[in-house]
Amino acid sequence: MRGARERLKLLAMDRFEWPMILISLLLTGVGMALIFSATAALGPAGRTFVVKQLTWCSLGVVLLACVLLVDYRLLERWAIWLYAGIVATLLVAWALGKVAGGSQRWIEIGFMRFQPSEFAKLGVVLVLAKYYNTRSERVGSEVEKLLIPLGLTAGPVFLTAIQPDLGTAGVIALVAVSMMVFAGISRKALLWIAGVIAAALPVVLVVGDRLLLDYQKKRLLTFLDPWNDPLGAGYHILQSQIAIGSGGAFGKGFLEGTQNQLMFLPVKHTDFIFSVLAEEWGFAGSLAILVLFGALFMRGLSITAHARDTFGVLAAFGCTALFFWHVTINVGMVTGLVPVVGVPLNFMSYGGSSLLMSFMAVAVLANVSMRRFSY
Repeated sequence: MRGARERLKLLAMDRFEWPMILISLLLTGVGMALIFSATAALGPAGRTFVVKQLTWCSLGVVLLACVLLVDYRLLERWAIWLYAGIVATLLVAWALGKVAGGSQRWIEIGFMRFQPSEFAKLGVVLVLAKYYNTRSERVGSEVEKLLIPLGLTAGPVFLTAIQPDLGTAGVIALVAVSMMVFAGISRKALLWIAGVIAAALPVVLVVGDRLLLDYQKKRLLTFLDPWNDPLGAGYHILQSQIAIGSGGAFGKGFLEGTQNQLMFLPVKHTDFIFSVLAEEWGFAGSLAILVLFGALFMRGLSITAHARDTFGVLAAFGCTALFFWHVTINVGMVTGLVPVVGVPLNFMSYGGSSLLMSFMAVAVLANVSMRRFSY
């Protein structure tokens, strides 16, 4: 009874994490409008994308509410089991997963399918937060302590990369490295890392040239010169840049983007949703969305700063880093600043797994924020 009263107090108006929740819902709503516009040319078939995304959004809100009712400190107890379960699903996806678009990264369960690698991002955040929260009790050198989080990260990164999905693998690695730096790395450990990277670089260059698929090599070459193959490998980024540039200051208007409606812009409802935004709403609309994401980052850092325990600090920082790297890579990708690697834009790109992962990360942040009142 006392526990129930405590949970109700945390959900009170003055303690509820309104900023984070409202920003997330607003971005999701904008994403729905953009998905509607991106699939409008498909007619009735395009409406199914909006309906599916709305269904995933409803499930995400329910999941968010459920997570808020559970003390985030329980996630520390479950972290290793959640991590093990995610690694197991990545193995299942590798062995028995559904192949689509040349990648084997989905698991089908009845009428639905999900992408385990999306949830691996959050799993790595939680398991690293647990490790760094308890590492003070461990013995061993700084280098040995660094090897453990690197090992915890290497498994999901490798299993994701062989799907192949280098974009998601890269995000997992960047989030993990961000947490390691935030948690504190000694100078000696940094020197060891630099030495290992320097020694492995020639091997990576030789082996990577043989392991990378042809389309992945073309993406890297296209990043350097998209006009080298404007109708092939460079088509995506060139059409995206045309769409962004044609939007001007205030855009062409909802459903009025020519690159979008005339089907010149590829995969526009997923990876290139920001291009649709820029063409229809222009620089002003794009800036407004980036400001919202900036507010999400700042709120995440504020929650990190005010968390009352080490696990809460690290989990909040990891979730914030997750959003930061997603947005940075996606926006950089569609503008030609980074190679096209297939990283979705949180809350806005079409995709159930990505949307659910985003809502779960928000739930962890909101949970850490609200539970600080229970200390």
